[in-house]
Amino acid sequence: MPRSLSGRSFLKLLDFSTEEIQYLLELAKDFKRMKRAGTPHKYLAGKNIVLLFEKTSTRTRCSFEVAGNDLGMGVTYLDPGSSQMGKKESLEDTAKVLGRMFDGIEYRGFDQQIVEDLAKHAGVPVWNGLTTDFHPTQMLADVLTIEEHFGHYKGLTMVFMGDARNNVANSLMVVSAKLGINFVACGPKDNMPEKKLVDTCKKIAKENGCTITLTEDVKKGTKNADVIYTDIWVSMGEPDEIWEKRIKLLSPYQVNDAVMKNANPGAIFLHCLPSFHDLETTIGVDIHKKFGLPEMEVTDKVFRSPQSKVFDEAENRMHTIKAVMYATLK
Repeated sequence: MPRSLSGRSFLKLLDFSTEEIQYLLELAKDFKRMKRAGTPHKYLAGKNIVLLFEKTSTRTRCSFEVAGNDLGMGVTYLDPGSSQMGKKESLEDTAKVLGRMFDGIEYRGFDQQIVEDLAKHAGVPVWNGLTTDFHPTQMLADVLTIEEHFGHYKGLTMVFMGDARNNVANSLMVVSAKLGINFVACGPKDNMPEKKLVDTCKKIAKENGCTITLTEDVKKGTKNADVIYTDIWVSMGEPDEIWEKRIKLLSPYQVNDAVMKNANPGAIFLHCLPSFHDLETTIGVDIHKKFGLPEMEVTDKVFRSPQSKVFDEAENRMHTIKAVMYATLK
């Protein structure tokens, strides 16, 4: 078991050792078993946490709220219009106020420096629910899902398809390097992770017996893949005008039948969600009207196939977030 994580913030996986990440995954498995068995686990009764959201979310908010309630904590949600942070009150002052009232703070929003500064000034653990650079709680859910399906994760190959410079791809590369998973970024050369982060991850990967590969070639990139992963083509907060450019750029990297057949037999599909795989969303309908696309980053057939584990993955957000909160607050 690693040293205690009590009192630490959870800002990015680069801050954590392989053993510490493995500990959080084992803890998540325990909490999942208790949840499934209906075993009460209000181990943090009497504590209170605040969820500070500058970007809305379904899975992140629900995961933190349910996990917090299961652990016996009081949970306060502040949406983008409910906090004065950065408007009438500085980030530092907001952090100090919240740190006096709450035992832990979750932040979901924009610049990574914001969550780093919150942690610097709050005096209590701060958890990154998503920033422009990293999405660490999602990674724990992803790896737990992979392990549940294959029985292990070390030595497997995971391929991220599309815009590989985004927060999800960055974080997948980091967690893969830390846990001995071969990582492939498959997308346009101008949409690859920053060189500094790639170099850092390659060094970590070498220590853990795995590889980091960047490629524009879909056939080469997805060959021998055990996990095919993708994300939406335009992230929250980006301008609508960018859709046309992204569609032209990323359409060759859509996850479809050909991609899944090129991967290893038994390969699975993951997506952090939400996904534009049909016309059941207002954005999906709008894009269809403008560009004629009935589906985007993944086809509906792949999304709904037995290979798709996206809803197991979504559920595992709750169990892994519960592990993070318990480990840092106990």
